[in-house]
Amino acid sequence: MASYESYKKINADGIVDSGVNAADFSTALNGTYGVKWYYGTPAAMTSGCCCLWTVPTGVKKLQIQAWGSGGNGNGFCSCNRCHHYRGASGGYYNTKTIDVQEGWQYTVCAAGVYRCCSRECTGCEGCASYVNGCNLSNFCAHGGEHGFANTSWNTQCHSENYCCYAPGDLGGDFAMGTQDTGWSGTEYVYDRGFCHCWNQSLFASGAALIGTQAQMSSRHCWIRCGCWSVPYGNGGQSAMTNYCGRCCGQGGTGGGGLIKITYF
Repeated sequence: MASYESYKKINADGIVDSGVNAADFSTALNGTYGVKWYYGTPAAMTSGCCCLWTVPTGVKKLQIQAWGSGGNGNGFCSCNRCHHYRGASGGYYNTKTIDVQEGWQYTVCAAGVYRCCSRECTGCEGCASYVNGCNLSNFCAHGGEHGFANTSWNTQCHSENYCCYAPGDLGGDFAMGTQDTGWSGTEYVYDRGFCHCWNQSLFASGAALIGTQAQMSSRHCWIRCGCWSVPYGNGGQSAMTNYCGRCCGQGGTGGGGLIKITYF
């Protein structure tokens, strides 16, 4: 192996005049590099965004990253006792790097969300984001899992892991989900049975790799609807109550999906 001393050293007086000109730097090395984001309105019940995108001149490769929309939060399914809840989870993530040619076109769809709030114990799953075009096959990112309310208090510690995908799943190079959160806990007012429960709380997870999170809690409230917006890809807000007798609670929709295209 050669040592450092064996390499040729150049001193200032060894540089040839006019050997490097301004014209050599007239075109940036990354002149064809760029990033495009696609997303819908950051609001409840957004329809997402679908566009036709054309590969720019000089571009040879694309890295596509996609996030599905978050699942809906839950509504109520019983008027006669307290619930406990599992928060909605954020959208799945998927990425793919492909060779392209300038002028090729791609259909790019960042997911919208379910168009209604959830009135039942089980919410609605989030919608998938996807990209279609040359050198792509079945590429998408699934929507997040729905929120859920349950009146059986024997399953407080239940949780499910939806994180893992094998390489090549969903048409991408690497895909992953988020941890679907466990059931909420509560404190009872025992002399009132299951009709008065204190300190309800749960989490709705964000989309994979984005890092957002929504926490919901209720200590002393007849009813609270999940009726406000959450960040992109995040699981929706859930309806919550601390008493029996109110059944009009509805869960909110999740955050819309995202597509990021890096071209170079």
